[in-house]
Amino acid sequence: MKPTMFTTILIANRGEIACRIIATCRRLGIRTVAVYSDADANSRPVRLADQAVHIGPSPARESYLVIDRILAAAKQTGAEAIHPGYGFLAENDGFADACAQAGIVFIGPPSAAIRAMGSKAAAKILVRQAGVPLTPGYDGANQEPSFLKQQADAIGYPVMIKANAGGGGKGMRRVDSRAQFAAALLSCKREAAASFGDDSVLIEKCLIHPRHIEVQVFGDTFGNIVSLFERDCSVQRRHQKVIEEAPAPSITQQLRDALGHAAREAARAVGYVSAGTVEFLVDRDGGFHFMEMNTRLQVEHPVTEMITGLDFVEWQLRVAAGEPLPLNQGQISLRGHAIEARIYAEDPAHDFLPSIGKLVHLKTPSPSPHVRIDTGVEQGDTITPFYDPMIAKLIVWDETRELALSRMTRALSECQIVGVANNAAFLRRLLTSPSFTAANLDTSLIEREQKWLAYESAATPDSAVIIAALSVVLRERAAAESASDANSPWAMRDGWRVNATYMRSLVFTQNDRETAAVVEYRAHDYRIAIGHASHTVTGQMRYEVSIDAVIDGQRMQATVVSVDGRIHVFLDRQSHVLTLNDPLEISGHDHAKESGLIAPMPGRVVALLVQPGEAVEKGASLMVLEAMKMECTIHAPAAGRVQSFFFAAGDQVNEGVELLHFDRDAPGGH
Repeated sequence: MKPTMFTTILIANRGEIACRIIATCRRLGIRTVAVYSDADANSRPVRLADQAVHIGPSPARESYLVIDRILAAAKQTGAEAIHPGYGFLAENDGFADACAQAGIVFIGPPSAAIRAMGSKAAAKILVRQAGVPLTPGYDGANQEPSFLKQQADAIGYPVMIKANAGGGGKGMRRVDSRAQFAAALLSCKREAAASFGDDSVLIEKCLIHPRHIEVQVFGDTFGNIVSLFERDCSVQRRHQKVIEEAPAPSITQQLRDALGHAAREAARAVGYVSAGTVEFLVDRDGGFHFMEMNTRLQVEHPVTEMITGLDFVEWQLRVAAGEPLPLNQGQISLRGHAIEARIYAEDPAHDFLPSIGKLVHLKTPSPSPHVRIDTGVEQGDTITPFYDPMIAKLIVWDETRELALSRMTRALSECQIVGVANNAAFLRRLLTSPSFTAANLDTSLIEREQKWLAYESAATPDSAVIIAALSVVLRERAAAESASDANSPWAMRDGWRVNATYMRSLVFTQNDRETAAVVEYRAHDYRIAIGHASHTVTGQMRYEVSIDAVIDGQRMQATVVSVDGRIHVFLDRQSHVLTLNDPLEISGHDHAKESGLIAPMPGRVVALLVQPGEAVEKGASLMVLEAMKMECTIHAPAAGRVQSFFFAAGDQVNEGVELLHFDRDAPGGH
């Protein structure tokens, strides 16, 4: 008798993965139930799902991580199964057990497999027995700091400290010397406890410039295990993946086969079912070492879907419903090359700090067989401080890596985001860096290409300044025409003067450079002068943010979005941000901002690292903030003394607030 597919599933997640699961369920005719916190009450998954249930306040620990509330929502809505997505409860064996006890199918691996692979130390023991090569290190139970330091000394620096229950780059620290070990261990344990509820760690030898290559595996309840090629995830920042591609470039078929075999054996060792990923570090000689197994669907699974033509969420649903894998190993084929870029609300110019706010304007490339957008937000939605600041995953496919790379850089240039800082331009520079284009990939690529990737503020072309000036006068004119006294000659903004022409100077600032655009209002057009060059300009606004302009007979289209005095110009696949100077604005002096002792992001105070009244040297660590899955340490801007903190550990702070009272040492003082 053929198994029956589910009629209703609940998605115990949020954001883009919830939307991704909903898309497959719609295609298969399966009803979906979303769950949401206060912060996500009007989120895209809530709008897309057939039904949505509120599960608690905004912090994940009070909503998405509360098992009883998830199960109650499933029972309330008649859901037969729960898909955990990734993150949150996806790799929580207790949640898988609770689903089974409630008579609800957990769309994922058995709880025993999650437990076996959930601890990096336990996983290493299992795969070692299965004959999979490992990185040298210590993975025992003794967690005494002095003992762990002895182990690190014996392994030899550099070493990696890793949270046993970790994932997603959390709870990892590279240590290059004995002197750094104690502080790194403390920070790693603190982050691991906050992220996973388990502060145990293991120590590994840090391989120099390895590649990070992972293999997609799938298992069913009939004992079938397949691997679906590999992904290269070497391009990372703070141990978190930035760019992923499949298949991994520049590896031999022999290595591909060996990686696939090792991944299948690791999965077989725990009786694996559903989607999983086995991760390896590959050295320059082609040797590979097991790193960990993620017992869930991965963020980067779309690149493998693109090269295989398969839908892994559908495979998960079918396996969970009791069906065998749709294909055997010999039937799985690879075609072309795919690349994924993660677009985040973060500021590359300020150490990639998360950015929050409303997505005032959001435009991405149109989906096609070559271009895929996985996103959990739409224009008008808000990036909050409570969750990962991902805006979208941009995935492209083409016949070769070179064509896919060209398509990706083109697609990134079509992304338009206003309202939050974002990394789209950084990603475009990264993809065009010499190392990436040559497929010279390893986990230190970003550090190696710092000169290429350095945040540069190229001069804004005159055409962008002209478009910005044109947008100002056109919007003024449109506002006047729609006003209640639009027929009054005093309200008109067409620049008409008796026996004269009207001229005005609009001064724009970009990165401390000022550019003046002198606008002359004429009967049927404008003359706009920048420096010694004068241009004849006409144009009209379309759809609030689109401008059709003709500059000296050359027609061009641009998107112009004005927010809080800043004018965002998207023109010729480039973006420019200009500030229109207000001559009436008075700028004040903010010593706190100058000294850097303000909160660079909204978040929670994790720790105060010095005592009030304590003298410190320049660069000393003073306090730690945490938000959006990352820690930020506040450092002393100079030698001086911390007189007092304005917040305690555990307090929430807003971006821009002053954190502490700091007195600098007088120059030449003691």
